[in-house]
Amino acid sequence: MDGPKADGTLDAARLGAELGDRATLVQFSSAFCQPCRATRRVLAEVAGMVEGVVHVEVDAEARLELVRSLRISRTPTVLVLDAAGRVVRRATGQPRTADVVAALGQAM
Repeated sequence: MDGPKADGTLDAARLGAELGDRATLVQFSSAFCQPCRATRRVLAEVAGMVEGVVHVEVDAEARLELVRSLRISRTPTVLVLDAAGRVVRRATGQPRTADVVAALGQAM
């Protein structure tokens, strides 16, 4: 099983990476996605500024079962998870730093 648990949470095993102590920024990317590169920079920068937050990038093409179970339809898609792995925000397209920080406020 590669998708979220019945309660809608993602854990380290399903994600393939450890969750942050306070929140996790999950980015779904694909190889030829131009906005994915900029999204990677923004999320890594924010994760570096906020203690207990990690950035996890998922190759959408390699993890199709997870992509389908989460209904990811385009890249980049960013999920903001709280400490328990619950999705508290979801956005598609290249995010602005201020929006990511605001979303983290909801997660923590």
